[in-house]
Amino acid sequence: MAKRKVRMKKKSKLVLLIVLLVFVLGAGFYYQVSYFSNSKNETFESNLKKEEAKEEKKEPKEYEAKLFMVGDALIHYGVYNDAKQRDGSYDFKPMLEYIKPISSKYDLVYYNQETVLGGASLGYSSYPRFNSPQEVGDAFVDAGFNMVSLATNHTMDKGEQGVINSVNYWKTKKDNVVYSGQWISAEEREQETAQVYEKNGIKYAFLSYTTWTNGLETPTGKEYLNNVYSPEKAAADVAKVKDKADVIIVAMHWGTEYSLGVNTNQDEIANYLSSLGVQIIIGAHPHVVEPVEYLNNGKTFVIYSLGNFISDQGVTERLIGLMMELTIKKKVDIDDSVTISIESPKAQLIYTKDKKDFRVIPFSKLDNSILPNYMNLYEKYKGVVNTFYPELTWGLTYEQ
Repeated sequence: MAKRKVRMKKKSKLVLLIVLLVFVLGAGFYYQVSYFSNSKNETFESNLKKEEAKEEKKEPKEYEAKLFMVGDALIHYGVYNDAKQRDGSYDFKPMLEYIKPISSKYDLVYYNQETVLGGASLGYSSYPRFNSPQEVGDAFVDAGFNMVSLATNHTMDKGEQGVINSVNYWKTKKDNVVYSGQWISAEEREQETAQVYEKNGIKYAFLSYTTWTNGLETPTGKEYLNNVYSPEKAAADVAKVKDKADVIIVAMHWGTEYSLGVNTNQDEIANYLSSLGVQIIIGAHPHVVEPVEYLNNGKTFVIYSLGNFISDQGVTERLIGLMMELTIKKKVDIDDSVTISIESPKAQLIYTKDKKDFRVIPFSKLDNSILPNYMNLYEKYKGVVNTFYPELTWGLTYEQ
């Protein structure tokens, strides 16, 4: 019996020892877990504070968009007749086959739709009162063009209905194309001239005006059909977008037809628009190329005339046009101040091979069999474009 008690005492001591050991080990384990947990929390909080400090230390941000521009789509009978298919439809896409590989690579891609796209219901016609197939627009959109100027001296060639048909056509492209210069109500004009768009983080506004109407005035109260320029109208339109847009682009239908020089009216309007805060001015109407230059200490770049892009005018200098490239840069500094610059202007001449199988061809793809004496012509018109800005670079970024 005594031995049994001894054994029980020993067993109790052993159990007690095991309990104490488990307690000690548990306390140690708890301490270590608690220590490392707190350590991790401290490390996490420390890292979080470091990340927040990094966020507070802002870095300047830079944005860039490349703008590509060509001149007038002047759709004479010869052009649309060449595009006519056996089934009666029209296909202008082959005419742009040498341009599409270039134009489709840019962010913003502009052209001037000289003739109204009134469609088949109004009957197609050529000079002096044009009406063009809407498939013209299809071809340009297919080639990547996403900005189109519509205010021209031929806007009212088919009256109000021509404009209505044109605008309704461009509305079907609105997901991909920004247009300006024609509207079918005062409300639409008011709304769309105040519109700001965005590309690559750069906000831009686009306005189009004409100084010529060929005597075809808009009906009283319907001036929205064709956006005829006046200093007051331009100032009001620019004021609506100036505080919202990083860049304001204006297409101007102006100048003297077939003149390689800049007239006083163009000079006055360009300087006035620059004073309002317009950074890019794109000129049309002369149907030949004219000079380019920076105004206002480099704040504004103006192209006085891109000339014809595609036409059937039959005179060599009217079959030669200009392609231009500009780089729009936006810098947002650490204090949130914004700097906009219009940089790296580049140019290339184009030639419309006419009469049959119309094609618009960059000069880099020409030879004497297509255009005799083309290199001398290149130097001549390059000299015209360079008149006010001899530093201009010739050859486009994406030219093949």
